[in-house]
Amino acid sequence: MYAIVEIAGQQFLVEKKDEIFVHRLEGEAGSKVEFDEVLLLDDKGKVNIGKPHIEGSKVTGKIIDHVRGDKVIVFKKRRRKGFQKETGHRQDFTKILIENISVKAAAKAKKTKEGEAEE
Repeated sequence: MYAIVEIAGQQFLVEKKDEIFVHRLEGEAGSKVEFDEVLLLDDKGKVNIGKPHIEGSKVTGKIIDHVRGDKVIVFKKRRRKGFQKETGHRQDFTKILIENISVKAAAKAKKTKEGEAEE
C-alpha cells in the first residue's frame, strides 16, 4: 500500500516505514503528525484518486529529528569589474517516519455502495 500525500506544499509518494525529509514542520522530535491531504491511494493494485483529496483517509507519522540540508553556495562575479560575492544557504528539514496509511471504513463502504448502484 502506498499513497501520494501533500505535506508542506509538496507531494510525496510514501509507504509504511518510509523515512522522508520534508520542509521544517512544527513539533518536537518524537511527536506524532497526521496528514489529511491524501491525493492518491493504492491498496494492492486498487487505485483510488481523490478529487482533489480522498475523504476520510490520512497518513500518520512520527517526527524523528530536525536536521539541516547540505550547504548551497551562491557565487556571483562580474568579469573585469572586480566584483565577487559569495553567500550560502542551508535549508531546514524535518525527518519523518511514516507509521500508517489508513482509510475510514465509511469511505470504503460508500465506494462499494456507489459501485453496486451503478451496476
